Amino acid sequence: MVNVVRLLIWLLHQGIKLVTGLRPQSVEIEPGTVVNMWVPSQMINGGHYKYKKTKSKKPSVLLIHGFAGEGILTWAFQVLGLVGKYNVYVPDLLFFGFYGSATSSPDRSVEFHSECLAKAMVKLGVEKCGVVGFSYGAILAFKMAQFHPELVSCLVITGSLANNTKSIINPLLQRLGFSSVSDLLLPTTPEGINDLLSAGVHINIWFPYRFLQDYLKLMFSYRQERGELLQKSVINDEDAVHFNFQQNILLLWGEYDQIFNFEVAKKLKEELGQRAILHALKDAGHLAQLERPLLYNKHLKEFLACNLSPN
Repeated sequence: MVNVVRLLIWLLHQGIKLVTGLRPQSVEIEPGTVVNMWVPSQMINGGHYKYKKTKSKKPSVLLIHGFAGEGILTWAFQVLGLVGKYNVYVPDLLFFGFYGSATSSPDRSVEFHSECLAKAMVKLGVEKCGVVGFSYGAILAFKMAQFHPELVSCLVITGSLANNTKSIINPLLQRLGFSSVSDLLLPTTPEGINDLLSAGVHINIWFPYRFLQDYLKLMFSYRQERGELLQKSVINDEDAVHFNFQQNILLLWGEYDQIFNFEVAKKLKEELGQRAILHALKDAGHLAQLERPLLYNKHLKEFLACNLSPN
């Protein structure tokens, strides 16, 4: 029997290829570590990167997905909105996606994962880029900005904190009715998928049981590795870092985010200081970029236009 979700994602990928020209490209970070990256087709020549010969005048934008999806599924609306003026790069994070993003390294730290993304961008010839991160991807975006200010020109963050400490995460899980981060983000039943999707959106959407079954079968491979990533992403309070970012930061937040509510976003804005601005997206939850794509893209484009210059 055909997996309905696989078919829908295949059709989405084909549409993105046709309309935007982006193509999936495997980037070897080191032996045993490969990141799949959707890149502009003009940057590829016969399967090889063209960056040594050609420099694009367009600014570059990196879009980093969250924990329950993959790159294009998360950012399709933003890719469509940005490709006219930007070189858009969309990775499938390690142990996510369908094109072989994985590593033989036992390191599951946020630092290692973000370093892989930074190295992938450098290998693709990108010298400067804006980084847009959602949920778990936003944690990686913060780390990239911290350790590679020469690469990251500006940050856009949706639905995550710079420090996911236990004192913040544990009450959040209790409020949502989950005993651990893995129970929330690595469901094992169609009902668990429904709970996760319901927590992510503001508008009440009914999902057919067949869709939930197929989503579970398709989107939750590498369970052990993803569980280890989750474990490393939540830190003790004493290990929290005070960030002093050089970049301007846009916080784009769903007004009705059930996971990290808008009060959390306000506190994050205060912690980040004057370089950060916060916009509430009305009638949107955690998955704001999917629920309100036109409004999301409006704020995103305005911010990038003011903070990105050509490579």
